[in-house]
Amino acid sequence: MDLNISGKTALVTGASSGIGRGIAVALGGEGVRVAIAARRVEQLGEVAGEIADAGGPDPVVIEADLLADGASQAVADAALEELGSVDILINNAGGSRSFDLDTTEEQWEEAMTLNFTRQRQLARALLDQMIDRAWGRIINFTGKSEPDGINGAFCAKAAMHSWSKGMSREVGKHGITVNCIPPGRIISEQILRNYTPEYRKWQSENEIPVGEYGQPDDIAGLVCYLVSPLARYITGTVIPVDGGLRRYQF
Repeated sequence: MDLNISGKTALVTGASSGIGRGIAVALGGEGVRVAIAARRVEQLGEVAGEIADAGGPDPVVIEADLLADGASQAVADAALEELGSVDILINNAGGSRSFDLDTTEEQWEEAMTLNFTRQRQLARALLDQMIDRAWGRIINFTGKSEPDGINGAFCAKAAMHSWSKGMSREVGKHGITVNCIPPGRIISEQILRNYTPEYRKWQSENEIPVGEYGQPDDIAGLVCYLVSPLARYITGTVIPVDGGLRRYQF
């Protein structure tokens, strides 16, 4: 199936490893010129090399710490300067923040900034040029809606769901779609660091219907479809990619 996205441009945050890396490589393989942003510039160079070696357009590497003041505008400006325009925004940067009743205001602020505020700001910084061209795709990576306790990232992601739905209603008339993907257990550095092999085996056998943790490619395929013209009528959605792990209906 030809997705008709060759020649498009994309900004992918959190692209140095895991899900972001998989998406960047997949988009590059479809002929999309990607700007890849993250803190670890050496690993970004490896991603860029992988895309170029596979015959994809030369990527743009943007070293960025999204917690820094003004980071969203700086990343957007760098992507626009190098790419000329940004058709596709993949808001993938973020991280879990397990809290308790005594969590400080500073910790809450950091969690909300990293997992919601910067994504919102990036979208706003790129929106006008999408509107001018009457085409755009925004995909926000979020999280589960069944927190086991207080988690700053989950609270921020809930805000992301609400904001994304509202945004989709404002920009649909301009040919722009906005969707969210809450990933399940997808193999990444964070997953390997936080969960032992024994727990991963137990969860795969007892809680995940397909019987295993997912791979970045399992998400990248959906992303490539959602950013294509074929998905023009899909917007304002939250689409889990979790092997059936979550039990909620919608």
